[in-house]
Parts: sequence; C-alpha cells; structure tokens
Amino acid sequence: MLSAGIVGLPNVGKSTLFNAVTRTRKAEAANYPFCTIEPNQGVVSVPDARLDVLSKMSKSARTIPAAIEFVDIAGLVQGASQGEGLGNQFLSHIREVDAIVQVVRCFENSEIHHVSGGIDPTRDIEVIDTELILADLATAQKRAERLQKQVRSGDKQAKSEAILLEKLVPHLDGGKPVVTLELSGEEKALLKSFFLLTSKPTIFACNVAEGDLAEITSGGYGRAAAKYVASVSNYVRSHLATEAVVISAQIESELVDLSPDEAREFLSGLGVKESGVGTLIRAVYHLLGLRTYFTTGEKETRAWTIHAGDKAPEAAGVIHSDFERGFIAAETVHFEDLARLGSFAKSREAGKLRIEGKDYVVKDGDVMEFRFNV
Repeated sequence: MLSAGIVGLPNVGKSTLFNAVTRTRKAEAANYPFCTIEPNQGVVSVPDARLDVLSKMSKSARTIPAAIEFVDIAGLVQGASQGEGLGNQFLSHIREVDAIVQVVRCFENSEIHHVSGGIDPTRDIEVIDTELILADLATAQKRAERLQKQVRSGDKQAKSEAILLEKLVPHLDGGKPVVTLELSGEEKALLKSFFLLTSKPTIFACNVAEGDLAEITSGGYGRAAAKYVASVSNYVRSHLATEAVVISAQIESELVDLSPDEAREFLSGLGVKESGVGTLIRAVYHLLGLRTYFTTGEKETRAWTIHAGDKAPEAAGVIHSDFERGFIAAETVHFEDLARLGSFAKSREAGKLRIEGKDYVVKDGDVMEFRFNV
C-alpha cells in the first residue's frame, strides 16, 4: 500500500490533521515542538460517492472503499539537514513514504506558539523545502563521488547515473526541488534508485481555523487566513508546479467522535459541506498516481486500486493473481453511463457495456467483471 507523509514545521496542525484523516487519536497533538517523535501510521479510506450509488443499485450486503496509508512525521526545523531538531531521523522517515503532504499554518492563535514567531506561510514552505533540498544535494554529491571509480572502469550503469547527477546537482544547488526538473522517461526510472526527498510528489494543505473555513471555501478573501491561502496557492503553483487544498484540522478533530449524521449537522451549522479532509485524501490518492475501478453485486460493491495506465489484466490481478494469469476479457461499463442508465441490462441495450481485451487501459470509474480461465 502506498503512503503519504504529513510534514511541516512544529505546531502547524500535523498531528491534529493525522488524527482527523485517520479518525483516531493515535497522534499526540500538543502546543510544543516535537511532541511527535516516532511516526504514527494509519490506513485511510478514500471517500468516493460512487460507491454508494453502485451499492444501492446492486443492493450490496457490504461496501468496501479504496485505501491509502498516512504517516504523521515529526516537525522539521531550520537546520534539519544538518541534524537540528533530530533532523536526520525525521528526514529518514520522509524518505520512506511515497508522497508528501506539507501542512502550512494559515491561522492565527496567540496561544499556539509558532517556531518562527509569526505567521508567514510562504516563509514556512521555504524553510521546509530548503532543508529537503539541502539533504538531497548532500545525497547527490556523495553519490557522484562514489561513482567516479566505477565510471572510470567503464561501468555503463554508473555512467548513466553520473550523467543524471550532472543535471541534478546544479538544479538542487540552485535551490530547486528535483520534482521541477525536466527529465526523460529513462532518467525518471533511474532517479527512483536515488530515493531523493524532493523527487516525491507533494501537495500542500492550508490549515485554517474553524471560523475561517466557510468564507474561504465560498470564495471570500476578507480575512487574513484567506490571504494566507491565496499566497500559498500562488507560490506552490509558480515555484513547485503543484497545488494546495484548504482544510481545517480543528473542525475535523471535533468530528472524530461524531456519527456521519451528526458530523453533517455540525458542518452545516458552520456553513460548510466538509472541512476539506475528504478533498485532501482524494487529491493525495491521485497524486500517488492511483486510480479506482469498481466491482459490484449483491455480495459486495468494492473499489479496487490500480495505477494510472494499468491495462485490464493488471487490474484483474489486483483481485487475484489467477485473474491476471488466466485473463480472457473484461465486461466493462463506465460508472457515469451505468449511473445514468440505471442498470447493467439498460447499459447493454444502449451499447455502453463493452467487452474489452488485454490491451484495454482501465479508466478511473470503470465498473468491471472479468472473464478468466486457469
């Protein structure tokens, strides 16, 4: 299962967000730096309204959503790449995840200490990114030094790595993350073995206070928090080629112990449909390159996780290796067509239920039934 690490400066709401996302209270959330030392881990269901539609249509006995793992990593501080604040230990935790959720504080609260003394979201992003870039630069330079002897001996793999490092080192030295460097498909494949921190896909979570969320999500920009969110969105789009989502970890922490109906009533009273955590989970799922197809019937309706670009046999193999080994065909209809037409029979009559072969690239939202023989 792929994982996303929640990172950021101390006291920006990382552990509160982790507890909210995982619907637990596993992570200690306290008003002092480094209350998280060892990372907390939790498996998170991916919210998907399509599951409910299919489940009702098939009168399924149970519904099983897709899932990903979130990891709560302790706060980084300036100097982490040099070991400050147990930096080396925390950087190693980031190295083990597949994607990064960087939480940015976009709320003001005099009772919650900020390590830099005031709220400045873009400064906070630059502090974190600088430490990750410096750590990667040190890694890349050490790797280049180790490769010199192998390159001189004519090792083709070492030569390819050295050529790639000739691109990476000056890019990192210029203060730019690896993810913004244009690379060929072969170079990207080679890069994976370097395990660089800034090569990981990253999304930013603007953490706002309970009282600010309704105005921001409705497009208002009167509050200071809205200006913070706008500055983050503009910065990460222009400098890091990624996106930001707005969440309120404070609101979500209050929903942990509520039933779904109570949670909807609570959010309605605040004037919002959701705190943003559902949007964040879905965004991270896609950031990881994951997509969903469905199977549905009386026994269960289930969301299955595949990688973007997977073909039908690979999708079948997610259910069972025998399905992939003995794949014959996949009876396929897209969710939108099935939901609009109301049944498989009507989808077949309308020509929307198709038989797809081994070369079919599965689309997000496909509803499938596999034919196989082993």
